[in-house]
Amino acid sequence: MIDYCAGELRVAASLSRPTGVSRERSLPNIMSASRTTTSGHNFASTSSGDQLVITKLDRLGRSLENLIDLSTQLQNSGVDLVVLDQAIDTSTAMGRMFFQILGAIAEFEHALMSERTLDGLSAARARGRTGGQKPKLTPRQAKIAQQMYEETNDRGRRVHTVAQIAAEFGVTRPTIYRHLASLTATTLAP
Repeated sequence: MIDYCAGELRVAASLSRPTGVSRERSLPNIMSASRTTTSGHNFASTSSGDQLVITKLDRLGRSLENLIDLSTQLQNSGVDLVVLDQAIDTSTAMGRMFFQILGAIAEFEHALMSERTLDGLSAARARGRTGGQKPKLTPRQAKIAQQMYEETNDRGRRVHTVAQIAAEFGVTRPTIYRHLASLTATTLAP
């Protein structure tokens, strides 16, 4: 029997002897569960009788559908799921039921947090606050940058390069191009 551990905790279970310890394999927790799918977990080396030991249910998946799919996949492989914090062991009927109930509650909690976040963002917008980074150039600086960009000498060549304009304002060339494009778009708009 091999125990597979996901998360920060490493656990080894007994072999046939009550005091014996099996060899332990750990699966590194590289990615958040919200960015992985059931197929993203690599349990190819598991065999019947193994246990997947995790610290918390949310370390394995975010949606109830994802957790149930993973549980079914593990059950078909004969691998038991043990969640330490919630004392879930899917080798028993009660553990499987508890797993599904906690999965539904975790998904509900995640949905509530998302709703609260969206409500908070809309309330902030209503108060006049916008998210994101502040513009690198003020409207006045962007206008001056545009004038510098459009300035030509007697041969029709530009006096200032975009790199020179960017250095003058302490920003990057893409920032200058972005501001020039937005100013051009606003002057062309009817």
